[in-house]
Amino acid sequence: MRKYSYLLLFLVTLANCTSQKNSDDFIKETTGRYLFNVNEVLEVYFKEKVLYVKWRGNERISPLKVNDSSFYMKELNEKIVFVSLPKTHIELASKKEHKNIRYHFKKMNSGEKTPNEYLALKDFKNALKAFIAIQKKDALNPVIRERQLNKLGYAHLNQKEVDIAIEVFKINSVLYPKSSNTFDSLADAFLKKGDTVNAIDHLKKALAINPEKRVSKNKLKKITQK
Repeated sequence: MRKYSYLLLFLVTLANCTSQKNSDDFIKETTGRYLFNVNEVLEVYFKEKVLYVKWRGNERISPLKVNDSSFYMKELNEKIVFVSLPKTHIELASKKEHKNIRYHFKKMNSGEKTPNEYLALKDFKNALKAFIAIQKKDALNPVIRERQLNKLGYAHLNQKEVDIAIEVFKINSVLYPKSSNTFDSLADAFLKKGDTVNAIDHLKKALAINPEKRVSKNKLKKITQK
């Protein structure tokens, strides 16, 4: 804790000796959104040439400028460094706690969004593409875990956002086409919508994958007996 306090004091002192304003070229190059993780963004913007960051609901984070390309962001307890080559991106300054891992955040292209942002905009086509891209790059990423997406789908279903829930479950079934549970969940969403035809179809798909899935059998029996 004492070591952290000394470091912070040093950075504050250094920052106070450095103009917090930035050059026009730096502002032009660095303004934009940076992918903090696959579903989270650091948005860099400037006001009166001073750098600010939007992150996790905080609209006005004000990192301390250390030099022309480095800023200390206390919310991360990290020094963020803007690097221009090969393409503009942010790196975290190395420190012991990183254990020799290099952390860098790419600058997003104009109009590019995270999977959750596409879902919020109901742009389900691009949401699916984004989730597939994550799966291809990192099949173990928590964001595209079957259980996580299933949980997200039911969260929308419980909020009576049935159409969004259906699309989330569809995405899950594309990512995990051999999982009976994804089709069973999709059937639940169609039932909630009152679409028994699609509900029956997806329960049959679930049972084609796992003929012994009792919950799907019971749902199908209950629907067809009405």
